[in-house]
Amino acid sequence: MNKQARCTILVVDDDQGHRNMLRTLLKDWGYEYLERVARHESGHALYEMGFPPELRASCLADGASMAVHESQSRFWENVIGRSAPFWEGLYPRLTEFFPEQLLLRRVTAGDFYRAVNEVKPSLIRVDADEVSYSLHIILRFELEKQLISGTLDPEKLPGVWREYTREYLGLESETDADGVLQDIHWSMGSFGYFPSYALGNLYGLQITRKLRQDIPGLDSLVAAGQFKPLHEWLAENVYRWGCRLEPSDLIVKITGENLHPRDFLEYIENKYAALYDIR
Repeated sequence: MNKQARCTILVVDDDQGHRNMLRTLLKDWGYEYLERVARHESGHALYEMGFPPELRASCLADGASMAVHESQSRFWENVIGRSAPFWEGLYPRLTEFFPEQLLLRRVTAGDFYRAVNEVKPSLIRVDADEVSYSLHIILRFELEKQLISGTLDPEKLPGVWREYTREYLGLESETDADGVLQDIHWSMGSFGYFPSYALGNLYGLQITRKLRQDIPGLDSLVAAGQFKPLHEWLAENVYRWGCRLEPSDLIVKITGENLHPRDFLEYIENKYAALYDIR
């Protein structure tokens, strides 16, 4: 990658005395990126920390699948952390730390909310907005299928990546750092992992619909920084199952329906139609 990075590890003791590690990447990419990464990795950590004592030290103390795991990370990163209530509550505190960048430039909470939700094609997956993010996943999955089937020579992968980037995102990647080498997954053998992110979006928004039904005042709680009821709901409905249930059974257990894309599509359409005044 073409930006300096270092890794910090936060070790947390939960109320059962189990030690959990939360890894975050500290980069010179600006506050919003760092804060978003912290939300994402915290979502993973909260899921792991939420397994009940009776599952600890057993093979059942694990996520139902990596797609369900990513549903929790992307829920905190995007559904909560890119929401208007979240920034309504956090923004006054943020201006205390960055008065020159925000107050002197007369940046309002609404301006900041719109900025963190800007829809703009990006070469880098982790920088992508919610609308175009799945295009990055489709690109990678299409290439993975060709690599595994033997129809794509690995030596030609950088060039084919650039072709797909032009087709899906309308962008030109000038270096492999902004292209085929930007992710760690293939280098560590995690072929087939990328769809977990897109499936995580579907799981996450379907779970969110049920969450909102059970906690009607969710937005007010988030704006007030009161996350305990939200965390308790997730612990009771998601975390406590560990991997005792298959993902298909877990989503039915939580929401009463099989996995579907309707809630995710409705979320994207409603949120960004309002942000961009699309009628």
